[in-house]
Amino acid sequence: MTNEVVAMHQEAMLKRLARIEGQIRGLQAMIRRGDDCEAIAQQFSASRKALDRAYQQMLMCLLEEAMLDPVQETADTLERVRAIFTKYT
Repeated sequence: MTNEVVAMHQEAMLKRLARIEGQIRGLQAMIRRGDDCEAIAQQFSASRKALDRAYQQMLMCLLEEAMLDPVQETADTLERVRAIFTKYT
């Protein structure tokens, strides 16, 4: 991956995490106000899904790095991908 592509991925991830941070702050405010439990649960669900999507993007980055490594043999690359999934999912 080029430095420009890496920088774009990093910026996208930071924006995604900033949105999640905003959702979490919103959750805190809802709890402080004593909002309805179902509304809070809905916001929790949305926050969890957003964090899961960010995590999936990070896993894709790890996989791209493994697959695009010109030094590794195909079998080694597949083993590395398996290890990534086993360790992080």
